[in-house]
Amino acid sequence: MRLLFIGDVVGSLGRQMLSDYLPRLKKKYHPQLTIVNGENAAAGRGITEKIYKKFLQDGVDVVTMGNHTWDNQAIFDFIGDAKKMIRPANFPVGTPGMGHLYVKVNDLELAIINLQGRSFMADLDDPFRIGEQLIAEAEKRTPYIFVDFHGETTSEKQAMGWFLDGRASAVVGTHTHVQTNDARILPKGTAYLTDVGMTGPYDGILGMKREPIIEKFMTAMPRRFEVVEDGRGILSACVIDLDKNGHGKKIETILINEDRPFRE
Repeated sequence: MRLLFIGDVVGSLGRQMLSDYLPRLKKKYHPQLTIVNGENAAAGRGITEKIYKKFLQDGVDVVTMGNHTWDNQAIFDFIGDAKKMIRPANFPVGTPGMGHLYVKVNDLELAIINLQGRSFMADLDDPFRIGEQLIAEAEKRTPYIFVDFHGETTSEKQAMGWFLDGRASAVVGTHTHVQTNDARILPKGTAYLTDVGMTGPYDGILGMKREPIIEKFMTAMPRRFEVVEDGRGILSACVIDLDKNGHGKKIETILINEDRPFRE
């Protein structure tokens, strides 16, 4: 099984990069399933039903989310009907939406789990305990299990990778918007990457306009951050190959920007 995972789509530039490059990525890599993190897709804050449906039209199979899941109030109008979108499973019981789902891939089945870290983030339910419960549940149905771990710190993401090594097929981090250079197969067969990176503005700071962020660092005064809506774009992703036992065989990062042009 081959998976394509595209990192945090930010604003209109991110959506345009996805539309422009996803057909080309599919032609080059031939993934059987495409997963996209869409929690920043609506002007950097949440997602709308229109954007969600456009992702599916563009060829996305599953949309994962994160700590900005609820930033756009429009999500409450459609999340109950969004059968191909999941939010972190360790949100409190009763939270709208799903934290995991199963997808058919030819004659196989892939479990996709979304979790959110707690270091320097909201104090949600324990992602390790919830993750272990969902993995145990998924193992009864399939050996193919993908985890999007949405977390702030490298250490917490690495801890999750090692915690699930040999049980999850892949553990890939999102949230910090900068692709890391540590893609590897862990000893027991889990494909791991600390952060897949961002798809959106290339010349902002984590996708946001530079000036207010620089000013905040210099003055310590509050500033409103706004997403960059024009200019150069970046796409960050990874391709993961899984063997017949659900173990990772290979994980390869993808980075497309003006300095690293896409090669067919």
